[in-house]
Amino acid sequence: MNGLFGTDGVRGVANEFLTPELAFALGRAGGHVLASHGARRPVIVGRDTRMSGPMLEAALCAGLASVGLDVWKLGIIPTPGVAFLTRQLGAAAGVVISASHNPIEDNGFKFFASDGAKLPDAIEDEIAAAVVSHESLPRPTGADVGEILERRRVVGAYERHCISLGTALRRTTVVVDAAFGAAYALAPRVFQALGALVVPLHCKPDGRRINVECGATHMEPLRSAVARNPGSVGVAFDGDADRALFVDEQGDIVTGDHVLAIWAKRLRAENALPRNTVVATVMSNVGLDRALEESGVALERTAVGDRYVLEAMQRGGYRIGGEQSGHIIDMQANTTGDGIATAVQLLSMRAETGSLRELASIMRVYPQVLLNVRVADKQRVQADAGVQRAIESATAALDGSGRVFVRPSGTEPLIRIMVEGPDESEIRRLARAVADTVEAAASRNEM
Repeated sequence: MNGLFGTDGVRGVANEFLTPELAFALGRAGGHVLASHGARRPVIVGRDTRMSGPMLEAALCAGLASVGLDVWKLGIIPTPGVAFLTRQLGAAAGVVISASHNPIEDNGFKFFASDGAKLPDAIEDEIAAAVVSHESLPRPTGADVGEILERRRVVGAYERHCISLGTALRRTTVVVDAAFGAAYALAPRVFQALGALVVPLHCKPDGRRINVECGATHMEPLRSAVARNPGSVGVAFDGDADRALFVDEQGDIVTGDHVLAIWAKRLRAENALPRNTVVATVMSNVGLDRALEESGVALERTAVGDRYVLEAMQRGGYRIGGEQSGHIIDMQANTTGDGIATAVQLLSMRAETGSLRELASIMRVYPQVLLNVRVADKQRVQADAGVQRAIESATAALDGSGRVFVRPSGTEPLIRIMVEGPDESEIRRLARAVADTVEAAASRNEM
């Protein structure tokens, strides 16, 4: 992996690392590399609601046009909408300007290939190399300069696609927390089209508050809203709506692991689950393993990141996979995590039973503690001998009854610590001990 692209594209603080100059260079480099691989059709570009979005969009589109590629601007649209429309419209590529669940000051660029999947690492490496020398790339003139066009109406095709995945929801009241992000208008419209009564929450295009104490990264407001609307269920999206988490009728959170267990059981019963296998990451709760075993379904685990889930699904020919955080990929619906599509299909399953809580009872959640430690040098701290000893000590203390997993974040300057086991007080103590060691290592390395 190159130094520019992380596990989920190019991300950083907008106007600091992610400057308009870098966006322009990335547009030129990306356009040149795509053209060198035969791209001649338009590149489609969408964004979330962040304040820096229009600034970076203008620079990126200018860069693409400057190397001769036409650009179709879709405006505010969920990330999975860009993936779907890239494939549906036969575009050369798709680009999303978003930092997903990250804080408001961050932004990012995620590229999709013409098939709607993320660009291969080799192509990202080519683009990263071309960014450095973008000034020397060709500059066509006259009629050969790329054209930048507004094409917001085509977003309707993605909306209709999401609606087509569901069944009637006429007796469903759903509280929709859009996190002031990309799903703010589209998600409520989809559920209303299916007949649901929608209670909107944080459904405004407010880039100053995207992901701030709301949405899939902060579920308490949604839980409170469900409590105020007896019999309702809730769905929370993150800033770019590629993930969805849920709240059941009693106010309990339904995670991506629950969704995978519910969905796998349904598909297994319908003989529609290829090789009777589901893909999830190493962060998924051990309760998912147990629930899938009871349904006669195998679990294949991958590294953290939906790109790795997708790669495993493509290799194995599997249909569904995802992450505990709510990224769920259904290969029959899209090529990336799709929060709205996931919500439509889960709520359609609920409409048959009348209870999301009943569906979610398929899985027992084992206690799991997640801690984040902010560091300057993720790789150096991860490799620290003291940190490694702390991980080994915590693992030995669990004696096979749980798991310890420590990794650098792929999108933020964080070391993420996960400890899982049957005794919550013990795993909290072990997680804190590892976190303290990571903090000490970070302090040493930053001196």
